[in-house]
Amino acid sequence: MADTKLYEVLGVSKNASDSEIKKAYYKLAKEFHPDKNAEAGDKFKEISFAYEVLSNPEKRETYDRFGLQGLKEGGGGGFGGADMFGDLFGGLFGMGGSPFGFGGMGGGMGARRGRRRGEDTFHPLRVSLEDLYNGKTSKLQLSKTIICTKCNGAGGKQGATVRCKVCNGRGVKVTLRQLGPGMVQQMQSVCPECHGEGESISEKDKCKVCKGKKVTNENKILEVHVDKGMRDGQKIPFRGEGDQLPDMEPGDVIIVLQQKEHEKFTREGDNLVMTHKISLTEALCGFHFTITQLDNRELIIKNSPGDIIEPGMVKVVKGEGFPQQRNPFEKGDMLIKFEVEFPPNNFADESKLKKLEKLLPARPDFEMPEGEHVEEVNLVEYDSTRSSDGRRGGEAYHDEEDDDDEMRGGQRVQCAHQ
Repeated sequence: MADTKLYEVLGVSKNASDSEIKKAYYKLAKEFHPDKNAEAGDKFKEISFAYEVLSNPEKRETYDRFGLQGLKEGGGGGFGGADMFGDLFGGLFGMGGSPFGFGGMGGGMGARRGRRRGEDTFHPLRVSLEDLYNGKTSKLQLSKTIICTKCNGAGGKQGATVRCKVCNGRGVKVTLRQLGPGMVQQMQSVCPECHGEGESISEKDKCKVCKGKKVTNENKILEVHVDKGMRDGQKIPFRGEGDQLPDMEPGDVIIVLQQKEHEKFTREGDNLVMTHKISLTEALCGFHFTITQLDNRELIIKNSPGDIIEPGMVKVVKGEGFPQQRNPFEKGDMLIKFEVEFPPNNFADESKLKKLEKLLPARPDFEMPEGEHVEEVNLVEYDSTRSSDGRRGGEAYHDEEDDDDEMRGGQRVQCAHQ
C-alpha cells in the first residue's frame, strides 16, 4: 500500500498540485507555529518536514515511489550530501529523533553524516512519445564499481596497508620550484606512488581479485519505470546505486529521459498538437478522417458540412491529450491545426467555374473607373530572388562593381558620345 502519511500531515490528497500543497502548509504553519502555540512544537516540525519533501519534485517522487523508508535509505542523495533527517531535525530543531519513528539522530546516523558522498552518475534513456503516453518499463545495464568482496575493500591482507613513504600519508606530493633569487613556487600534485590514497600495499600482499585497487567492476541491471505522463528531461533517481568507494557514501544513478521526435505529434504541456492538411472541398463541405492515437486507438475526426475550416484554424478534441503523471485518468486536449490545400490553376473549365460561382457567396461588385489615368496591369508570380529594382540580386551587385571600375583617381571616366 502506498505511503501517504506526509500528505495526511498537510491534509491534502496524493494528487494535490504544488499550489494546493503550498496553501495547506501556510495555513497549518500559521496555526501551529511555536510563537502562537507553544505546545504544538512537534506538530509544527511534522508539518515543516512534510512540506520540505512534498514541495521538492525529486523528493516527492522518491517518497511516492518508496515511501518514508525510501527517503531514509536514500541518505544524502539529493539533499546536499548531509543526511536529510539529521539535517532537518537535528540542525534546524535541535532534536534527537524524527517525529516519524526513525529513532535517534545520534550514533549511526550522525556517523553517516561525516562520510563523504560519491558523485551522482547520469545516464540518458531515449523514449518515444508513445512510451511517455502509455508508460513503460525498461531494463538498463550499467557498469559500476563495487567494494571488492574478496578483501572487503582493504586492498590486501590484514595489516598489509602501510603509510606511503613518498607523501607521508598525505596523498599529495609537494615540490618546490626556484623562480629566481629569493622566489620559490610551491607545486602540489597527486602522489604518483599511492595515487592519492596516502597508503600503499606491497605487491605480494595485494588482493588477487582487485589487485590492490579495493574495488572491482560489476554489471548492474536497473529496472526503469517510466510512468504515464512523464516529460522530456525528467530525472528518475536510483538512490545509492552509484559507484562504490571505500569510506564513501555511494552516489545516485540518475536516469534522464530524452524524448525522440514524433512524426505526427508534438507535446505542449499536457496537450498533444498536430497539423492536418485538408482540401478546399473538405474545408467547405465537411470531412471525415482517422487519427491513430498514441495508444493505437483509431479516432474518427469529423466536421459537418457548412462548418467552414479556415487556413490555420485550430480545433480541439477534448480529453485526448497527455495523461497527467500523478493522475493518469486526467488528460489534456488534442489540438489540430488545419492547413487548407487549394486546387491547382485551371482545375475546371469556364462553364464549370460559372456553376461553382453560383453556389458560392456572391463576389463584391466592381465598378470600372473612368479617365485617362486608368491603367490595367497584370498579376504575375512573385520572385523573391529579384532585387527591388527588378534585376536579380547578383546583377545589381555586379553593376556596382562596374561603376567602381569606371572611377579613375577619384573622378568618374565618362565615355565620349559621337
